[in-house]
Amino acid sequence: MDRLRKKIRDISDFPKPGIVFKDITPLIKDPATLRLTVHQLLQPFLCRNITAVAGMEARGFIFGSLVAWELGLPFVPLRKPGKLPYEVESVSYDLEYGSATLEAHIDAFNADDRILLIDDLLATGGTARASCELVEKLGATVEACAFVVELDFLKGRNLLSNYEVHSLVHF
Repeated sequence: MDRLRKKIRDISDFPKPGIVFKDITPLIKDPATLRLTVHQLLQPFLCRNITAVAGMEARGFIFGSLVAWELGLPFVPLRKPGKLPYEVESVSYDLEYGSATLEAHIDAFNADDRILLIDDLLATGGTARASCELVEKLGATVEACAFVVELDFLKGRNLLSNYEVHSLVHF
């Protein structure tokens, strides 16, 4: 995972003073490292009964759609309000620097679906927890959550104690 760590740069005071943003754009710019990242994200789930992959807006779309493609599964985007054209269900939550809402189409999942949630970063756990709640509100089961980066000092994993969590790089 050292190869991935070297492709993640720190941006100080973004999006506001005091925050050190973990920028994954150098990682996704390098095709070989991106491929390695995707394969490491999906590796623990190859023999599992996952029926779809969901990714949180926006960087979760990058990794989630690639994982879904590799697994031959549908990808479901969990979007910010007002971005989906059909009827939606939503969940609001707190972030480390504000609040937000995620939405999904009301027909995004089936009752027997087992979902792998993917995002680039696990920080305080608010987005991931809200994503789990949204999936379950729509009747599916969260099989696991997978992240490229986990900021251990923010203890986001604590909000996901009812779920399996797989993270590639820890800071």
